[in-house]
Amino acid sequence: MVDVQTEIVINKPLHLVYEYAVNPDNAPDWYVNIKSAEWVTPKPLIIGSKIAFKATFLGRQLSYVYEIKELAPQQKLVMQTAEGPFPMETTYEWEVIDNNTTKMKLRNKGKPSGFSKLFAPFMKMMMRKANEKDLKKIKQIIEGQYA
Repeated sequence: MVDVQTEIVINKPLHLVYEYAVNPDNAPDWYVNIKSAEWVTPKPLIIGSKIAFKATFLGRQLSYVYEIKELAPQQKLVMQTAEGPFPMETTYEWEVIDNNTTKMKLRNKGKPSGFSKLFAPFMKMMMRKANEKDLKKIKQIIEGQYA
């Protein structure tokens, strides 16, 4: 099992962080590895929504579809791959620190199978690095966008 958890403090109110982070259209801007996001189901984002992503990871091109499994506004979002090469679940959680400060947590967990099992420890390290970059990028964008 690969299970990577990262978090960051963003100096903006919860509603601004949440609105930006849950919008799949913003994903290519703040995720280092995501190149595109395309709605498979109609907007808005609800439980059951599906979004197709194209990404690169460890030099490979990946295409996968995430389905929204849980959506608690301004608290938690859980999405899971509905299709794709590596079964993955991604969770976002938000926590108010004060009126102008939000903690955002990002968790990716999945169970590699077949040949990819051999690379699980390496994948975990690379996913952690990517997640840390992603959270730094979203912090930079949100703090700059709403200055």
